[in-house]
Amino acid sequence: MFTENPVILTLKINAEAAAYFTDLRRQNFPAERNYLDAHLTLFHHLPGNQPAVFEWIKTVSAQTRPMMLQVAQVVSIGAGVAFKLECEALKKLHKNMQQQWQQWLTPQDRQAIWPHITIQNKVKREVAIGLQQKLSAGFEPFEVEGLGLNVFEYLNGPWNLLETTDFMPIKEASA
Repeated sequence: MFTENPVILTLKINAEAAAYFTDLRRQNFPAERNYLDAHLTLFHHLPGNQPAVFEWIKTVSAQTRPMMLQVAQVVSIGAGVAFKLECEALKKLHKNMQQQWQQWLTPQDRQAIWPHITIQNKVKREVAIGLQQKLSAGFEPFEVEGLGLNVFEYLNGPWNLLETTDFMPIKEASA
């Protein structure tokens, strides 16, 4: 499972939401640059050769309950469009992981998380503005469920799924 390549950590979301965002991405992302399904990236560059990274992912997944994320709005990201998501539990999880992995984090991964799912990027600004306006018309916030973590090996474009861990509800003590 270990690799010399960097690994990327994403949030696993429920299948219906994943299919919805991936369909939008396939329709709107330039085909020659679209190697991936839609995703919510938590960390962009973790060391793939550090067993502690993989162990912590398993540990935190076993201690984390599935979480509801609010898909709050359609936003412009300059040359593209993304859906902005909100979830305090995800922000806390991310901060906890940052503290655990501080020694390995790139400047990008040291920043506070801005949860989003990109469905278009690297297009002309006016094309992005048009899509953002189209998707915003009649948009109503909705929820998706965060179910676990996906670990991908970065292959200079495409990603290779190495591992998926599911969040496990913490059993409450019986009275």
